[in-house]
Amino acid sequence: MEYSNPEIPEGINTSKKHPLKDFFILLAGVTLLITLCVAVLGIMAERLAVYIPFSLEEELVSSSKFIQQDNNPEVTQYLQQLSKQLEQYMELPGGIHYTIHYSDSMVKNAYATLGGHIYIFRGLLMTLPNENALAMVIAHEMAHIKHRHPVMALGRGVVIGLFLASLSGFNGDRVVGRIVNNTGMLTLLKFNRDQEREADRTALAAVAGNYGHVAGAADLFSILEGLEELSPLNPPLILSTHPLNRERIENIFRTAEGNGWELTGATDAIPASIREALQIDPD
Repeated sequence: MEYSNPEIPEGINTSKKHPLKDFFILLAGVTLLITLCVAVLGIMAERLAVYIPFSLEEELVSSSKFIQQDNNPEVTQYLQQLSKQLEQYMELPGGIHYTIHYSDSMVKNAYATLGGHIYIFRGLLMTLPNENALAMVIAHEMAHIKHRHPVMALGRGVVIGLFLASLSGFNGDRVVGRIVNNTGMLTLLKFNRDQEREADRTALAAVAGNYGHVAGAADLFSILEGLEELSPLNPPLILSTHPLNRERIENIFRTAEGNGWELTGATDAIPASIREALQIDPD
């Protein structure tokens, strides 16, 4: 046999594909999968929010800087007592808690935020004609807490972070914690129309149960409507965090009529000691 040593053709053991092509294809596939998963979680954010343990929400808020000190213990105690009366008709789920805070600021506002914290401002209290209207404000904010609206309103990213943290101990809770420490974000939460309607229905039931009628709700929304007309270009904060429109007002009265709740009735005065603490003239 004659031995031969032919020259090996160039490229016989090499691929025509670039060596990094398969890597980038794999990387693109993984990236696409992660993007799709995050997109699906984002779309389902509101549904996922109700499965986030409220205890985790409380824990995150407890280390934040937004929780303010109450300015007047007497007013705070009165607001808390009134909220306890309304709570009997709220049917709060197990594990859901709330804390009422009073701020001496003249801002016309009230809001509910993470961890069950509810803030009522002196500026708003001074515009309310009776305790029934105040009860509607408190019950409305309690309803937001009951239905987990604050955690939904914080946005998809926060909900995803909280959800992953609650499932696996993922460090998403650290990222969320940084967002929670942003005071402005927590105090300017905005709820969509469906959430406002849901809170209105729940609050109306509590007011009707506590007083036997919903006259306070009528007074409250008449006042808010008047404030909106007086300041159309620069409305009070409560009208930016709780948008008011004629349809919403009509839905409130329709809900009351549908449930057989009286629209009118005797209203209770805000106690004289509280009016004095707020420096409200008797009449």
